[in-house]
Amino acid sequence: MAELTYREAVAAGIAQEMERDERVLFFGEDVAAAGGVFKATVGLLEKFGPRRVRDCPISEQAIVGAAMGAAMTGLRPIAEIMFSDFLAVCWDMVANEIAKARYMTNGQLQLPLVIRTANGAGSRFGAQHSQAVENWAMAVPGLKVVAPATPADVKGLIAAAVRDPDPVIVFEQKSLYATKGEVPDGEHVDELGKAKVLRTGKDCTIVALALMVHRALEAAEMLEKEHGISCTVVDVRSLVPLDTRTILSEVAKTGRLVTVEENPRLCGWGAEIASIVADECFWDLDGPIVRITTPHVPLPSADQLEDNTIPSVARIVREIREKID
Repeated sequence: MAELTYREAVAAGIAQEMERDERVLFFGEDVAAAGGVFKATVGLLEKFGPRRVRDCPISEQAIVGAAMGAAMTGLRPIAEIMFSDFLAVCWDMVANEIAKARYMTNGQLQLPLVIRTANGAGSRFGAQHSQAVENWAMAVPGLKVVAPATPADVKGLIAAAVRDPDPVIVFEQKSLYATKGEVPDGEHVDELGKAKVLRTGKDCTIVALALMVHRALEAAEMLEKEHGISCTVVDVRSLVPLDTRTILSEVAKTGRLVTVEENPRLCGWGAEIASIVADECFWDLDGPIVRITTPHVPLPSADQLEDNTIPSVARIVREIREKID
């Protein structure tokens, strides 16, 4: 095991797949010579050269369009969109072309491509550079969607995404880039569509994603230590495919579901999970489903305002206490 930062794990995952398969190439804005605006791709240009690691113009349409064209010709491109907010600029290409090409050609065209993007708040970048938009992608048939919370998951899920025959969007929570964790040595490939149970308890099941996983774990520790409330914590990791079996199993054991979501409340991914749980294990529930989310507002850039907008550890503890007690 090696200890890597989240950003180092990004580079490690890409490098692993580029070494394994010459068809894998990587491009985006400032990803080559500068090593990425978040320094998540440092060293890739030096290792693989300008033919396979390329800086692109400031045009999301050009980046995603090039990825689509490359995938159609048999390559396996990884394209970076610097901020997930900027997916809106090229969303027609993603949602109407990439997501539907395999279906509309009856499988004659496959698009094995990956779009990586920095997602979410925590860096004080304001309303246009801090959105959590994973629920945008989850709503589009034909896209696979993952959001890793740890360096090990970053490397493993990027590798799995590159090897998948369908388009995958990898949402990297930008305030996690500096966090550290152990990553398996050698080749590490994870599984798309598999949640992880990180902690087991008896009073409620907390389902979280990306940055919120860490906050959910911290809140669970506080709830047990200070209030005697024992919580299971499930890291969703993959929104599409969604591991409903694990989620339903854990909710059935505790009788309660709490989702912790960074995305705005309206139409967030937790609403879909809540709907599934209500349909599939209604009679196992001992109380109402609780969703802890960001309000349906543009994110402020001021430190205290941003901190008060997205779910905090204190808020998770408070809302679970109110419902469990």
